[in-house]
Amino acid sequence: MAISVFDLFKIGIGPSSSHTVGPMRAAATFAQALREQGVLAQVSRVEVRLYGSLSATGVGHATDRACLLGLMGEWPDQIDPQSIEPLIAQLQQSQVLMLDGSRAIPFDCATDLLLLDESLPYHPNAMTLEASSATGSLLQQTYYSVGGGFIVEAAQVGEAGNGAEQVQLPYDFDSAAELLALCKQHQLRVSQVMMANELAWREEAEVRSGLLKLWAAMRECVDNGLRNEGILPGGLKVKRRAAKLHRSLQELGKPNVIGSTLSAMEWVNLFALAVNEENAAGGRMVTAPTNGAAGIIPAVLHYYMKFNPDACDNDVVDFLLSAAAVGILCKKNASISGAEVGCQGEVGSACAMAAAGLADVLGATPMQVENAAEIALEHNLGLTCDPVGGLVQVPCIERNAIAAVKAINAVQMALRGDGEHFISLDRVIRTMRDTGADMHANYKETSRGGLAVAFVEC
Repeated sequence: MAISVFDLFKIGIGPSSSHTVGPMRAAATFAQALREQGVLAQVSRVEVRLYGSLSATGVGHATDRACLLGLMGEWPDQIDPQSIEPLIAQLQQSQVLMLDGSRAIPFDCATDLLLLDESLPYHPNAMTLEASSATGSLLQQTYYSVGGGFIVEAAQVGEAGNGAEQVQLPYDFDSAAELLALCKQHQLRVSQVMMANELAWREEAEVRSGLLKLWAAMRECVDNGLRNEGILPGGLKVKRRAAKLHRSLQELGKPNVIGSTLSAMEWVNLFALAVNEENAAGGRMVTAPTNGAAGIIPAVLHYYMKFNPDACDNDVVDFLLSAAAVGILCKKNASISGAEVGCQGEVGSACAMAAAGLADVLGATPMQVENAAEIALEHNLGLTCDPVGGLVQVPCIERNAIAAVKAINAVQMALRGDGEHFISLDRVIRTMRDTGADMHANYKETSRGGLAVAFVEC
């Protein structure tokens, strides 16, 4: 299974990669299939059926709206977030859906978009779309949103890679041990191994420009988060904090009295809060590798770029490539889906990825990079996914800030050593997988356990 850095980092919208980006892509893919099969003009009705976690927290994660937008032919990396409210309002008022942007059909959300209290066997995030004409069914497809915006059609279940592109890589690896062996054999850094693999898909100039485009989107997301104020949507009345915190940090005439480390940590917190507040508001952001954990990697990268006077674009490229190497290992050998393994798969994976990226650009050896990722992931094991109200707000926003700081600390610890350590990254990833399998479904993005039920609304 060949996974590209651009599979793990994708420009999209909030608030969730598995519950918003994935379902929108699935619905848009379905609408596109109707057009390509030449049956679009015959469609008189479309029914959307959401199962498992997509049903349990779908409204809070905007899954319902994502499905509608996808059916309209909108894609998460292309849609203008400012157009979403008018499009949804128009559909709700007229009860007419412009399928694939061109075919007008009646659509009543109460009867045509169903939240079902059942699950399908392959993955908790499942959805079925069926298009019918006056004479019967035209097309029915089941999709699984498996985390990070990845979608798998039911027909692909069981196939090698679950629909991931099959490409021959020069330095293919399925474990951290294999990655370290490749680095040692060819005298390459982790980022250099990843760049060589990326060249199997595209030219180096395109890789670099693509990664810098992702970085620009991350910076824009932070800037928007620092500017926007008010109450986040959804009913919890969570106040945005990033803009106020930014003003207070700008007013500081000197570093924190205890030292520059704590002052820097506040900036890391700020960057993570800014991204995840934008995500919670449905803004434009980058899945890294998911939306729920999207603030960690940008926060750590911003930290490096702000506090290192010698930082440059090459560092951005190497950071994201090394981070992606760890993300690939987590996706291949465990999961990055909160609905599948809890938040350890989202925040834990992102924390490990950020640690790997920072370690690489700070000159760490491959063994130290692996050690940094292992420390970061190890101390997120067992983390549950229990969003209050099914919204990606509490505890998700603060959780990103804490994990970003944890990633930096993991790097500091790894750089103080020689790369030798007791537990390998591979073992920690397997433990994350096994812990997720043992974890009760109430703690895996269903909002039926943990903090989600501890919150009492007054």
